[in-house]
Amino acid sequence: MTAFQRIKNIFIAFIMIIGSISIVWIPEDGIPLIVLILSMSLTLYGLKNIFYYFSMAKHMVGGRSILYTGVIIFDLGVFTLTVADNSNSFVILYMLIIHMFSGVVDILRALESKRMSSSWRFKFTSGAINIAIAIAAFVAGYLLKSLSVIVYIYSAGLIYSAISRIITAFRKTAIVYIQ
Repeated sequence: MTAFQRIKNIFIAFIMIIGSISIVWIPEDGIPLIVLILSMSLTLYGLKNIFYYFSMAKHMVGGRSILYTGVIIFDLGVFTLTVADNSNSFVILYMLIIHMFSGVVDILRALESKRMSSSWRFKFTSGAINIAIAIAAFVAGYLLKSLSVIVYIYSAGLIYSAISRIITAFRKTAIVYIQ
């Protein structure tokens, strides 16, 4: 990771922390803010993938999958913004899907790293926390039907993601030397 990428990750992490604090500050307006954050982040990530495809990935093996991913995520971001009026169930569903998928992927990567005798504890802990956030969102959203608890859980997940970004930015990256 270059110095610019480290600074960019720390900057994004601080913006995420400020956003999560602002969501908690006004919990009654938290769901529209969450929908706006989700929509903007998905739309921007989709546009980034589409731009990356047209600038570099179209010449790569498997580059077309980057285009498809970008288009689907962009459409999902625009769809999220269009259903902002009836967004409670969508926010809960997004939290479930995103955190559960991310948690499972992190745990699988950690187990693979453990088999290769590499560092795996941070990835495993990250996966376990993401799965715990998904379970908490399910309980709060579908069993308790409490929107304020959903806002607090989303904010906690956002703060956790920001802290993970900061930790990753300060970690030493391994460099592979070929002799």
